[in-house]
Order: sequence, then C-alpha cells, then structure tokens
Amino acid sequence: MLVGVTAVLLCFGALVTTYDAAMAVPDWPGTYGHNMFLFPMSEWLGGPWDLFLEHGHRLLGATVGLLSLVLAAVCFRWEPRGIVRGLAVAAVMLVVLQGVLGGMRVLLDDRTIAKVHACTGPLFFGVAIALATLTSRRSRPAATSPWLFRWSAGLVAAAYAQLVAGAQLRHIDAAVVDPVTFRWLVYAHLAGAGLVVLLAVASAASAWATALLPPSVQHDVAGDAASPARALRSTSKAPLIWSTGVLLLVTCQIVLGAAAWLANWGVPDGWLGRIFAAWITSPVEARSLWNASVVTGHVVLGMMIFGMAVVLAISCGRFHSPAEASSSGGVA
Repeated sequence: MLVGVTAVLLCFGALVTTYDAAMAVPDWPGTYGHNMFLFPMSEWLGGPWDLFLEHGHRLLGATVGLLSLVLAAVCFRWEPRGIVRGLAVAAVMLVVLQGVLGGMRVLLDDRTIAKVHACTGPLFFGVAIALATLTSRRSRPAATSPWLFRWSAGLVAAAYAQLVAGAQLRHIDAAVVDPVTFRWLVYAHLAGAGLVVLLAVASAASAWATALLPPSVQHDVAGDAASPARALRSTSKAPLIWSTGVLLLVTCQIVLGAAAWLANWGVPDGWLGRIFAAWITSPVEARSLWNASVVTGHVVLGMMIFGMAVVLAISCGRFHSPAEASSSGGVA
C-alpha cells in the first residue's frame, strides 16, 4: 500500500512542477487558513486545477507519512531483520524531511528548496520499494553472478542520479539561468542517460547469460556451489524478469526524453533541427495536455526505472538471510 500511495504522490508532485502549481496554496501547513484536512471538499475539487494538484499533493503526503509510521511500528513489532528495521526508520526520517522541505518551499518560495524536495521524494520511493520487496512473501532470492549484483547496484545509483539531474532542469528559472550552466546541465543529463543505458544492457545480458546456463553451472557462476541454501535459489526468474523489464523501460525513456525536450524547448538548431522541422511545423503549446503528458510521463517513467532497479538489486539475493534461501524451496 505504501508503494502504491507513494507512486500516486510522486505523480501529483510531477504534475505540480509541470503546471508550476507549487504556490497555488500560499500558506502551510494549513490551506487558505483551514486545517489541511478540513479544507472544504467543494473548494478543492471544484477549484482551479493548480489548487487541486497542490492540495491533493499535501493530502497524499500526509497519508504517506501516516502509513510510514504504521509500517515502522509493525516492523519493530514483528520483523527481526536489522536491515528491514533500518529501512523502516529511514522511511520515517525521509518522509518527515520531505514534509518539512515541502513546507519551506511554500513559505520561502525558494526554487533551491524545490530542487532538494524533488530529490528526496524518489529516494523515499526507493526505500519503500526495498521494504516491500524484502518483506514480500513472493520474494525469492536467486543464484546470480556477482557481476549482476554490481551492475544492478550501479544501475540504482545511476538511475537516481538521473532523477537528481532531471530535477535541476525541471526547476530551472529560464529567465535568469546562465546559458552555459544550462548547457552543462543538459550534457550531464545526457551523459547520465548513456550510463543508465549501458548498465541496463549489462544487467540484462548478465541475467540472461546466467539463466541460459545449466543449473549446476549457475551455482558455480554464483560463486557458492558448496552452499545448499544458495543452491536452491537458481530456480528464481526474478533477476531475468526485472532486468529485462528495466531494459524495456529505458528504451521507452529514451524516446520519451526526446519528446520531452521538444515539448519544453522546441526543435534544436543545426542538422538535427532540420530533420525534426520536416514533421514539426509549430511549437508545442506550453502546459497543453500533450506537453504535460510527455514531460510528466518522462519523470514518472524515470522513477519507475529507479524502482525496478531497486527490486532487481534485491532479487540478486545479497540482502536475504540464509534462512530465507533455505525456506525458498526452489519456488520461483
């Protein structure tokens, strides 16, 4: 539930930035003098679009905070693993920090705080996904090569770095930004995209290479053929499924990234611009349905890639205890 509500929250947050609706409600933690939870429903649902987005974003944030507290209490009551308890504590700390940053962004009307706020949201999402994966009854550790875990861990870091770089571009003030600074931010984002592609390809190739090997060889590749507990993991197809899924999403993200550029900044100059100009005859209307869908979709898809990379890294089995591996019974 926490992952699902957080995903909706992040979608609302992306739309708030797309429509520049962060200051639609000028006070915090209240909403136009009302208690946030008692703000009239008719004024929220029947009010302006930017008010609907910002107030809905606040309500979803409060819901995520409450769910995080409940989850932490449940983990400390029934979950003995230290890594799960630690992630639960991290989730609570991050959601509190995110709420404070959101309030400061409104009260100070500061774009720098907005950039930090945009970076901590996906980080919380990653922690929530890690918690859901580690505590899921369907989660099964798998025998994988050490390289797959390294590739997937690198993919997690690179995907998050891309979200951070994208947040800097989305919250940039076009009226005052230095063109040189903007150009280097774009170069960094493109370089990060190339790194994500390479790591996604390497992860999928490593997972497929291991899956196509005979079971006895898979154990040797995993580096622990003498361990019966890990020998049971070879039947799990999770790394293969998740790595392939990430690669497909990354491919879609490249196309969506190009579309987001066209939606935000139009046709580029030079020979590339002449190619696009052949079938784009007019600029995209700012904040139109097409513009908002493409730009927001690019952000949401980036978060999905990050979340799937987290699941992939965990599915490699490095975060599971030997008892979990023994009890998996070879069930995928």
